[in-house]
Amino acid sequence: MENIIENRETEKKDGKLKMLCEEFRRNNQIPPEKFDLYNVKKGLRNPDGTGVMAGLTLICNVHGYLIDDGERIPDEGKLTYRGIDVQEIVDGCVAENRFGFEEVAWLLLFGKQPTGEQLSSFCEVLNSYRELPEYFAEDMIIKAPSRNIMNKLARSVLALYSYDENPDDATLENNMRQAMQLIARMPTIMTYAYQVKRRHFDKKSMYFHPINPEHSTAQSILNAIRPDRFFTDEEAKLLDLCMILHAEHGGGNNSTFTARVLSSTGTDIYSTIAAAIGSLKGPRHGGANHRVMTMMNELMENVENWESDDQVRAYLEKIVRKEAGDRSGLIYGMGHAVYTISDPRAVILKDRARKLAEKYGMLQEFELFERVERLAPGVFADVKGDTKVISANVDFYSGLVYQMLGIPNDLFTPLFAVSRIAGWCAHRIEEMETCGRIIRPAYRSLSKNKPYVPIELRK
Repeated sequence: MENIIENRETEKKDGKLKMLCEEFRRNNQIPPEKFDLYNVKKGLRNPDGTGVMAGLTLICNVHGYLIDDGERIPDEGKLTYRGIDVQEIVDGCVAENRFGFEEVAWLLLFGKQPTGEQLSSFCEVLNSYRELPEYFAEDMIIKAPSRNIMNKLARSVLALYSYDENPDDATLENNMRQAMQLIARMPTIMTYAYQVKRRHFDKKSMYFHPINPEHSTAQSILNAIRPDRFFTDEEAKLLDLCMILHAEHGGGNNSTFTARVLSSTGTDIYSTIAAAIGSLKGPRHGGANHRVMTMMNELMENVENWESDDQVRAYLEKIVRKEAGDRSGLIYGMGHAVYTISDPRAVILKDRARKLAEKYGMLQEFELFERVERLAPGVFADVKGDTKVISANVDFYSGLVYQMLGIPNDLFTPLFAVSRIAGWCAHRIEEMETCGRIIRPAYRSLSKNKPYVPIELRK
């Protein structure tokens, strides 16, 4: 009887909510043609797909096309950190058989490559900051589990404000101190949150391994998430490579722009980084790598012959027509706001993914990813008439690499955040030190003047 009453109450609430949503839809429609009439650039994009110029930066450049006589010409993608090609950074670290994420964090923050002595000192500082404040894990993470690690990251970063003796000081010195602490602590928060999520929601064992001060960031993450703490040097350096590629991507990406918008107000770094994490959580941004794997797993289940172009193409057409997948019409991992012919990060990861696939007996899965990458542009052209040049982006292969490293899906997007915080902090400091004005774009109001109507006369 109690269940019947509860169900009826729930139905009443759902009915009222539905009516309210219908009321909203009736009163909140903006005709698409109005955006063109008033030259409103939706998504801060120009009509040709290029981004609206919103600022200047020394930190990073993302190159994906050329402009010739006002036309956008596709070009090979190139990503540079402080003017240095990320491919060269990766090649240098591989050639010297060393970790590179910490060096990249230094480069992004300070503007030049560190000397051996500077890098060693920087790593010592980061290692000294990895431990969370006393009782922080118990009070902020263990007592308040979250199903979503990104949500817990954001909440925990906000909570660190209360543990900072000088949280609102906006000087360069204080910002830099806070930035280094956050870069160091984010991996610890992420791995603790994951363990608590495993215990509370997945009903699995939870374990907290001691932090090894000699570990690089990548090593410390693998040490924390593996039950036996075992990982190979090759695995750690591959994760390090992923972190290098995710560390920064210019001021125009959504989460970095979010960080710069908040920083322009003069607010504290904890509010800034928590907001950036919230942005990255979205499936149209950092959450896409998880969506790629979900999409590909569904494709594997529904396509009988993975080696058949016709069968794979037919399923991709269903996705684009919103008949399969999450009904968004998106082939996750394909296309980018800037890159056209290639995303350099995807090119680097694809090469590593093939080698891993050969090693772990997953070549068939890898080749299916390749097939989707090859067929997707034609599917968009045939189904939607969209003939613009598109390629796989970093999200398309990063999830596959993480999966082959044995990293759980729950950590795909959080790992992105743990890497990107280096770029967020660099952009925050640059915004506060070089810009000096609050970011405040304009919105044109379409509402018409109306008289106030007394409540007894309203219909």
